[in-house]
Amino acid sequence: MRTRYFFVGLLAIALGAAALAQTPSAMPRTAAPADAKVYFISPKNGETVKGPVTVRFGLTGMGVAPAGTVAENTGHHHLIVDAPLPAMDQPLPKDATHLHFGKGQTETVLTLTPGKHTLQLVFGDANHIPHNPPVVSEQITITVK
Repeated sequence: MRTRYFFVGLLAIALGAAALAQTPSAMPRTAAPADAKVYFISPKNGETVKGPVTVRFGLTGMGVAPAGTVAENTGHHHLIVDAPLPAMDQPLPKDATHLHFGKGQTETVLTLTPGKHTLQLVFGDANHIPHNPPVVSEQITITVK
C-alpha cells in the first residue's frame, strides 16, 4: 500500500513539474507612450473591397523601425487576420494568421477568400513583443468580393 502512495506522489510531482515547464513566463516588455495609437488607414471597418486587398497601417506617438532595432518609442507592425489577439506578454506568433512586418513596412497586399474577414494591428518591439501598455488597433471587419 505504501508503494502505491509513493508512486502516486511521484506522479503528482512529475505532472506538476511538467505543467510548470510548459507555462511560459512573461517576457520583459518595452515601454510605450500612453498616447501611442496604431490604426488602419485602409480599408475602413465595414468596407466591402475587391481582392487582392491593400492594407495600410497608421501610427501616432511612436516611430517604425525594423525588427531587432532597439530605440526608444519604436517598433514594427504585426497584422492579425481572422484570429483573436495572442498573449500580450510573449513574442507574437508568426504564421498564416499572425503576419510580421519586421522590415518596417507600413502596408501590405493580402489575398483573402471572398467573404467576411477580421483584421487587427499590434505594434511590437525589437523582439516582436507587444509594448507596455500594448499598442493595439481596434479589430475591423471587411468583406471581400
